[in-house]
Amino acid sequence: MDKRLQYAPCGYISITHEGLITDVNQTFLDKMGYTKADLVQKHLESIMSMANKLIFHSYFYPFINLNGQVEELFISLKDSGGQSIPYLLNGRRLDNEGTEIIDCILMQMGKRIDYENELRSAKKQIEEAYLEKDQALVKLKQLHMEIEQKQAELMEMNALLVELSTTDKLTGLKNRRFFQEKLEEHIDLYRRTGQPFSLLIVDIDHFKKINDTYGHQTGDQVLEKLAGILKAHSRKEDVAARYGGEEFVLILPNIDAPESKIIAENLRHIIAHSTWETGSLTVSIGIATITANDSDATIIKYADKALYASKENGRNRVTHSMELLP
Repeated sequence: MDKRLQYAPCGYISITHEGLITDVNQTFLDKMGYTKADLVQKHLESIMSMANKLIFHSYFYPFINLNGQVEELFISLKDSGGQSIPYLLNGRRLDNEGTEIIDCILMQMGKRIDYENELRSAKKQIEEAYLEKDQALVKLKQLHMEIEQKQAELMEMNALLVELSTTDKLTGLKNRRFFQEKLEEHIDLYRRTGQPFSLLIVDIDHFKKINDTYGHQTGDQVLEKLAGILKAHSRKEDVAARYGGEEFVLILPNIDAPESKIIAENLRHIIAHSTWETGSLTVSIGIATITANDSDATIIKYADKALYASKENGRNRVTHSMELLP
């Protein structure tokens, strides 16, 4: 590794497509308290918590496979003492003499901590200034203004970090992590109140052919436009999210099985009759409606089976899991 990269002012890790670490710079090792032997040939997920592994699988791999790069992924990694260190990760896939590798740059999110330290320091100065009473009046006013500014900056940064962690960057819809949390909330609500909901999985038909024929840029445009259609035809209480790749999910509160079929057919019709860069585009949809025996895993499984049935029966169609019952 080049000496300048070895001591660059940011972390650098090179991994295989399977996630095995092949190289790491000294900056990252020093910051995290590891040696090169601790990490090389280990899986990158070995220094992640379960929640961050889910983020990594839901965001990093789909974007690397689809676009060849990932930008500004907010993720935490565990240092040698087990402490979570927040980073922004940028990654790019490239071919190195016939071998696919992924280079990752890791920028530590230290600014947020700096703001918190500055805020605590300003509050301490206020306490000291109150002891000086009248002589510190001007200083107090200035410090109050600085505190308000730092608090506003900190709130803005926190809001941005939350948004980054729950939003799919390409489509602007909520991501798989947010969907999973909302699905669990609706299941809990159903168990407490009996309020039903239905789950739709929407999958673009022959999406690989679109990428192969028109290129990934057109594929991205298709995903963005489909996301816009789903958002435009969702109610305020609905949850529309990108599940991964060309799959989207919708949670429809207070919608039973017959109503969900009508909504899904309407969506399918709108999508099929929209104008697309590829000339035409259709989707297959699978539906499941919550029952007393369902968990988050089972309702997803039933909706996925219904989607598979739609694909098997010719695509461009809607199937509810109840239709598959013997």
